[in-house]
Amino acid sequence: MLGIDISSSAVKLIELSKSADGYKVEAYGVMQLPANTVIEKNIADIEALADTIKKVVTGSGTKLADTVVAVSGSSVITKEIELSAGLTDLQMEMQIEVEADQYIPYPMEEVDFDFEVLGPVEINADLVRVLLVACRQENIDHRRQALDIAGLTPKVVDIEGFAIERAYRLMEDQVDQVGDQVVAIADIGATMFTFTVLVDGKTVYSREQLFGGKQLTEEIQRRYGLSYEEAGEAKRSGGLPKDYETEVLDPFKESLIQHITRSLQFCYSSSQHNYIDQLFLTGGVSVLDGLVDEVEQSLGVPVVVANLVANMQVNKLINASLLANDGPAMMLAVGLALRSFD
Repeated sequence: MLGIDISSSAVKLIELSKSADGYKVEAYGVMQLPANTVIEKNIADIEALADTIKKVVTGSGTKLADTVVAVSGSSVITKEIELSAGLTDLQMEMQIEVEADQYIPYPMEEVDFDFEVLGPVEINADLVRVLLVACRQENIDHRRQALDIAGLTPKVVDIEGFAIERAYRLMEDQVDQVGDQVVAIADIGATMFTFTVLVDGKTVYSREQLFGGKQLTEEIQRRYGLSYEEAGEAKRSGGLPKDYETEVLDPFKESLIQHITRSLQFCYSSSQHNYIDQLFLTGGVSVLDGLVDEVEQSLGVPVVVANLVANMQVNKLINASLLANDGPAMMLAVGLALRSFD
């Protein structure tokens, strides 16, 4: 399946294949979305999104149509519940619907839900642990409609947090030690900052905030009298006045470090963990000059930019240098594409 990451600023697509030698990038693409197409991860313009998806698919050269997308963790409810061990899937579904008001604070006709049996309850063999996930139908329907219009087949709607866990498996060998590792991932996109803490590859804490590279672009635009497009290009290619670093870039990096530090403090106060072994930075902002060193100095833990495609084979039709540049922003898309092999 194609992994398609729909963020507030862009559509990112990746197609992976798998062999004994590991994963190979068969096709990929990134395209900016028109302004206000997606606002805080809610789709506001389905037609504009579908048009962008269609262009990304065409530009990538992929021949696949089956697609996996995701909804954000803040738009879903996940609960672990206990049900009788002898029930079939259909009986479980019926029981969840009957008892839904205990678990889901929305009318059932407005909700899509799914569940997975995790295993037996340790202290009672007659019960099983069941992971229940529910989401407002409109969040799923808008994504499905956009994919349909773009000529794609929506096969799976995943959850961003689960996709990040899946993608993290490809990074585990970058962590210094083995065992019960506490690892944080700070994903800094254009408008959203997502902070995830994993213990032994499983999420124990997640937090989303409105913060991202768009604020840096807007500050460049305001200070130097540029259009938004000119400011974005200047941010990427350089050529800004001498005071840019001290007056604009450094304050932005300080603000980002504060977001990371605060997120860690919230994690420590709400979970049993009060340290991390390593921090991974992902997203377009993660490659800012000097950011890794400054975050490392501030936190006192190893910091690495997560580029999951860096060690993958690449189809010879792909521009490898473009892929390398976009790699740190592709983590969620990779995690979605990995559903192909589950």
